[in-house]
Amino acid sequence: MMYLKSVAEHIKILGKWIVIASVVGVLGGFVGSVFHLCVDYVTEIRGENLWLVFLLPLGAVVITALYDIFKSKGKLDTNRVIDSVVTEEKVPLVMAPLIFVSTIITHLLGGSAGREGAALQLGGSIGYNAGKIFRLDRHDLHLIVMSGMSAVFSALFGTPVAAAFFALEVSNVGVFHYAGLVPCLISSVSAFLVSKFYGIAPVRFENVSVGELTGTIFGKVIVLAVLCALISIIFCASIKQTEKISKKLLPNRYLRGLIGGALLVGLTVLVRSYDYNGAGMDIISKAMSGEAQYEAFILKMLFTVITIAAGFKGGEIVPTFFIGATFGCVIGPLLGLEAGFSAALGFVALFCGVVNCPAASVLLAVEIFGTDGILAYAIVCGISYMMSGRFSLYNSQKFAFSKLYEE
Repeated sequence: MMYLKSVAEHIKILGKWIVIASVVGVLGGFVGSVFHLCVDYVTEIRGENLWLVFLLPLGAVVITALYDIFKSKGKLDTNRVIDSVVTEEKVPLVMAPLIFVSTIITHLLGGSAGREGAALQLGGSIGYNAGKIFRLDRHDLHLIVMSGMSAVFSALFGTPVAAAFFALEVSNVGVFHYAGLVPCLISSVSAFLVSKFYGIAPVRFENVSVGELTGTIFGKVIVLAVLCALISIIFCASIKQTEKISKKLLPNRYLRGLIGGALLVGLTVLVRSYDYNGAGMDIISKAMSGEAQYEAFILKMLFTVITIAAGFKGGEIVPTFFIGATFGCVIGPLLGLEAGFSAALGFVALFCGVVNCPAASVLLAVEIFGTDGILAYAIVCGISYMMSGRFSLYNSQKFAFSKLYEE
């Protein structure tokens, strides 16, 4: 009798999550698809009107003003969403339209940012407020926030499994929220199906040649992983220190945005290239084909660090992909690795190093590049995770356990 009662309880909870997580997934998929299409549209506009880059200072001021107008208690950023997974932090609904509009402005004018920050904030806001409508308790509210994060991430990148595991891993390094596995997967898959309905092409690179994985190759992969971990540390530290120093030197956020925007314009003119404005997915594609400038990863880091410090929105993950892919592409051949394959290794290794999510990183590699190189991807992610220490893109990310010792 007790067994039947337990089975009935499990069926009830499963049914609850199928309904609620599907609703969040469909909403997240719709919002993520619209957002994806808008980003692509404004990126195309910028490509046809390169003079828009010169409006970056004005864009920074507009974004700052938007956040001032709708300012609520606490910061409205990705860290707030991550906090809400493990604390009683609220995720206000206003966060969704703010990050949507401000990220569109960033991409229209050529700020060096991605889409992941928007994905997590849009998804977290959708999940949290849907949970309130469904009157979920505080424990289930945490799970539905993760589901919302999974949904929009999945819709934007077309990686439903990696999106689900990323949401489960990102808040507490070393802790895996297994209770959220089913709702996150349901939301993620639902959002992915919605994005396919709207014709959103998933991020895929099918031209990467892995080749034979020998002991010598694995040794070179280990060296590349250590170097990628070092780059991830430099990137995370640069973002945090630049934000800290800029706030100290320029406490006025409007002035900080103006100067930061002007610096981006100056850098664009100086390098005589628009490769480092926007997300740079086309440069990532070239790296996967074995083409990258030696200075590309350094310049992308510089552009991204200034973009974030100036107050532009969007996130750092796609720039991380850019940096990792171009770094891998130019360093890999020096180690004796094929350029396209080492670009793929750098892509996932740097992602793992900055977000500290090894399982999600390996799954991301499989979904984007296929299963042929899974052993190399697993090794490069594991070593990058270990060697990147406690550095992270997210201030709210907690390190529950050591990466080196059993506790």
